[in-house]
Amino acid sequence: MSLDRVGGILSVGLDGINSPVTQVEYLVAAGGGGGGAANYNFTSGAGAGGGGAGGLLTAQGYAVTIGSSITITIGAGGAGAVTNANSYQNGSNGSNTVFGNITTVGGGYGSASTTGGSGGSGGGSGQSGTYSTGTAGQGYGGGIAYNNGSYPAGGGGGSGADGNNGTISSLPGTGGPGTVSSITGSPVQYAGGGGGSDWAGVQGLASAGGGNGGGGGTTQSAASNTGSGGGGSGYRSGGGGAGGSGIVILRYPSYQVAATSTTGSPETYIANGWRVYKFVQSGTITF
Repeated sequence: MSLDRVGGILSVGLDGINSPVTQVEYLVAAGGGGGGAANYNFTSGAGAGGGGAGGLLTAQGYAVTIGSSITITIGAGGAGAVTNANSYQNGSNGSNTVFGNITTVGGGYGSASTTGGSGGSGGGSGQSGTYSTGTAGQGYGGGIAYNNGSYPAGGGGGSGADGNNGTISSLPGTGGPGTVSSITGSPVQYAGGGGGSDWAGVQGLASAGGGNGGGGGTTQSAASNTGSGGGGSGYRSGGGGAGGSGIVILRYPSYQVAATSTTGSPETYIANGWRVYKFVQSGTITF
């Protein structure tokens, strides 16, 4: 038996039951980058790169202080490129996600005419032989177009590996894989790269957890609150896909007390002996 002071009230803990929280496990993913779009004539062979995934960090042992509020900011996914007649357009970078003193970097944009944007993970390139870069420890670089030109475009980087290059066989690059985590109680993949596209509307496949490559008048956006990159879009119509917004997930043993307050309406539940808080919009948590 032990005596614990929780929220100013002295309570009796049996074998740790109702003990205070001292540290939490976290997963923090930033918003994914938006895919590029190419809207040029058929003979140009234009494709566009997929957006890079938002940076992702996950670890145990984040120390918390009883009574202190921790701020959480959820990063937005980057917008996909909007096409204009006879133009190449880049997507937009995703926004950072913040949990206390942990910051993950928004994913880089997919490009139709230049190197993909750098970010948490780098965006794919439509017409460049230069690889974009990710942020060390958070994500990887994007792929490039085949033959350093207007051929199948590269896929966006993921939190697990680089995006793939376009190939001579007219296959756009697949987005880089994300990170599989069971922090919610079941395995889910976060922060996968978006697929690229080619001039004929062929789609590059996304990694599991990423936004599919667009093309042929379609727009393939990443799922919300995954931190994944949006798909690129090629040839005449269809904008680039938007990146998925970020997410913050926290958990600690369920025998420890619940948070005294939260804002931002996190989903809260107990699964497999863990108390879980899932934030999909900005807020605070106080233990």
